[in-house]
Amino acid sequence: MGFCFPGTGKSGDLPPRPDCAELWRAPVLDALKHIELTLIIGRYAIDWHLPEHSGRPVTEVVRDWKTLWPNKLILPHPSPRNNRWLKNNLWFEQEIIPMLQKRVKELI
Repeated sequence: MGFCFPGTGKSGDLPPRPDCAELWRAPVLDALKHIELTLIIGRYAIDWHLPEHSGRPVTEVVRDWKTLWPNKLILPHPSPRNNRWLKNNLWFEQEIIPMLQKRVKELI
């Protein structure tokens, strides 16, 4: 969201700096004229791209993936800390990952 690594805090990465997204996100996305798939990864991206889902649990928003498909896909933040989430939500790897792989192949 901030186009830079914000650093590490006590329990993982620090949150992205909000001034970066406010300054750069819209101009960069406006310059990309042919976006066919947007991956919305993690809480900060959900809150930025989908404010109507802000505050909803990430799992719940990810589970509703079909509502935005095939142009957008919500994913959990890729982190070793999420290994437990992946084990507790096997549907993600079984249902969503194959669809994502197929969509990426179509677009390439």
